[in-house]
Amino acid sequence: MSFTEPAGRPGNPDYRWPQDKPEPWLAQAVALDDEVAQYFLVSARCGCFMQAARSLNVRSTLLRKQLALLEQQLEHALFSFQGSALSLTREGQQLQAKLVALAHERKLPVVEQPLIRLAVAESILHDILGRDLIALLRRNASVRLEIIALDSELALQSISADVVLWLAHGETPSPGPAFATSQPQRLARLDYLPHIAKRYSRVTARPDTPDDLADFMLVQWQHDRQIDSFRPWNNLVEQRLAGVVQMQSYELMLEMIRCSACIGLLPAYMSRYDRGLVALPGLFDEPMQLQAWLAVNTDSQDIAEVQTLTELIHRTFNERQEWFQT
Repeated sequence: MSFTEPAGRPGNPDYRWPQDKPEPWLAQAVALDDEVAQYFLVSARCGCFMQAARSLNVRSTLLRKQLALLEQQLEHALFSFQGSALSLTREGQQLQAKLVALAHERKLPVVEQPLIRLAVAESILHDILGRDLIALLRRNASVRLEIIALDSELALQSISADVVLWLAHGETPSPGPAFATSQPQRLARLDYLPHIAKRYSRVTARPDTPDDLADFMLVQWQHDRQIDSFRPWNNLVEQRLAGVVQMQSYELMLEMIRCSACIGLLPAYMSRYDRGLVALPGLFDEPMQLQAWLAVNTDSQDIAEVQTLTELIHRTFNERQEWFQT
C-alpha cells in the first residue's frame, strides 16, 4: 500500500496532508503493539468497525475499546464519521502512512486460520443447521470453512472431513464415515411423513389412505430411493405409471411441494420449519425414520475451531428438540 499526494489544495476532500513533516507523536508508532496496529490498519482499510471486527475475529466492542485507548495514548482523534461513512482524520492518515512504512521493517502478524471441513447431510444442512452456520460466518469473517453436502451413502463413505453429521437407518450409526472418528453421538430421531402445501389442500379433501394419493402428483428426492426405512413410500412411487416427479435437488423438491400441489416425503418437523406445509399422518402403517449422528475426526478433535463447530451443532439441535418430538 502506498500514498501519493494528489493535486489540489488542503480544502479539497481528496487532499492528503504531506507526510514529509514528522509529527512528534508519530514516533510512538514504532512502539505500538502489533495487535493494536493491526486493529487500526484493518479498521482504516474496511472503513467499518463491524466489518473490521469480523475480519479480525474479535468482538466489535473490544475493537472499539482498543482503538479508543490508542487515541488516548496518542492524544489525537484517528477516526471521524462523515454522515454514516467512517473515515480517517488527518492524524489517522498520518498514522496509517507511518504504519504502512514500518510494515516493511517489521511484519505485522497474520493469523492463519486452519481449514475446517464439515460434511453434513444435505437435508440437515438446509433445514436445521444452515441458519446457525450463516450466523457463525457473519460473526467471523476470517474463518476457513469447507462445507460438504452429503446426498448419498457413497458420498459419506468417500469423503474426509473434520466434523461429520449424517443420517442413518436403525439404532446404529452404520454406515458411517470411513475414517477414524470419535464415538458417534446420536442427536435426534427424525420421523418422515408425506407433506403437502396447505394452500393446495383443504382439510376435508386431504388424503387419508395410500389410494387417495392417486389424485395427487408425487415428488421424490432421488437420495431417498436408497433408504430402506422409506420402503413404503418408495414402493408407492415406483408403482406409479403417471403423476410422479423425481429429482436430484432437495431444495427444488421442497419448491415443488410448496408451489406445484405435489406431495413429497419430508421430515415431520417441516411444518415447524415452513408453516405453509402440513404433514399427512396415517397414510402408512410402517414408520419411516432416520437417526442423526455426529462424529469428529480423531486427528482434528483437539482443534479449537472444530470444538466450536461441534458446540454449535449440539446447541442447534438442543434448541430444536421440540421439532423431533412426534
